[in-house]
Amino acid sequence: MDYIDWGDFQKVDIRVGTIVDVEDFPEARRPAYKLQVDFGEELGIKKSSSQITDLYTREDLLGKQVLAVVNFPPKQIGPIMSECLVTGLYRPDGSVVLSTVDMELPNGTRLA
Repeated sequence: MDYIDWGDFQKVDIRVGTIVDVEDFPEARRPAYKLQVDFGEELGIKKSSSQITDLYTREDLLGKQVLAVVNFPPKQIGPIMSECLVTGLYRPDGSVVLSTVDMELPNGTRLA
């Protein structure tokens, strides 16, 4: 494992946002959703894609607060430009569990 210092960690801007729109992403190589995540007034709504179809339905995701990296440069993923990286953790079977908060927070709150 490579260690990082506090300055490295501070460069990663992880914020809480609420999923406000979910669409199927049939063009993706692996099953995925297109997400729109609201990060509040400062950052607005950002687009992302996420391979989380194994554990979550579209209905499960609407209104869910998630943690996402918001300071990566935009990246073209098929027909969409991803503007943030929604975080999650792999289970042994390869499915992804979203990183969430256990209490509601204002959209845009930064991970401390």
